[in-house]
Amino acid sequence: MSVSEIALAEGKAANGRGAEFRRGLAASTPVLLGIIPYALVLGAQAAQKGLSVVEVPLMTGLNFAGGSEFAAIQLWTSPPHVLLIAAITLLVNSRHFLMGAALAPFINHLPKRQVFPALFLMCDESWAVGLADARRRAATGMRPAFSLPFYLGAGLSVYLAWVAFTTCGAALGPVLGDVEKYGFAVAFPAVFLVLLSGMWKGFAAARPWLVSLVVAALTYLIVPGAWYVAAGALSGLLAAWFLAGGK
Repeated sequence: MSVSEIALAEGKAANGRGAEFRRGLAASTPVLLGIIPYALVLGAQAAQKGLSVVEVPLMTGLNFAGGSEFAAIQLWTSPPHVLLIAAITLLVNSRHFLMGAALAPFINHLPKRQVFPALFLMCDESWAVGLADARRRAATGMRPAFSLPFYLGAGLSVYLAWVAFTTCGAALGPVLGDVEKYGFAVAFPAVFLVLLSGMWKGFAAARPWLVSLVVAALTYLIVPGAWYVAAGALSGLLAAWFLAGGK
């Protein structure tokens, strides 16, 4: 192969990666419109608990998982109960073990230098978008089914928007006051309902969700504090394990 042919092939590959990256950006746009409001809510709540405009992006950028961040902020005191917050964060984020396991068959061909950044960007939104795309590609016989540039386009956009708008929430929180009165908090469950509806496979597969919902709701009504988050996460994981035959 001549030098010009090699350059042409590399150019086509780069254009293909660019197109896939842009496709990921486009696929994540509806999700971005949903996460911006509750990113602002989280940033404002963190500011009200005493976190600075520098500390908020450090938290949201290093622990890229919105549910556990909301739980941590609800539990935040001065001085903070570090062990309790760490334990709740671990429990809430334990769903990432199952998310990673679902994604593993599609990414096991990738080198670790690509897998680790991809897993760092794995949140509920990027995981749902990336997994749905990989399954569609696999159903049509495309190989590889998992498009890393597509996933990075979706994941990076969600990550940058999350960090940027939680920071904006922290900066504007003292000015706006209680941002929940504007109804922004409804965006959080709305985004998850949309993601779950796209993954619906029937009632049998949704039974762990129902168990988690009931247990979390009962714990919220009976036990003070944010223990309903841990109860819901643990009960959902245990229900999935038992319903799968305990294997």
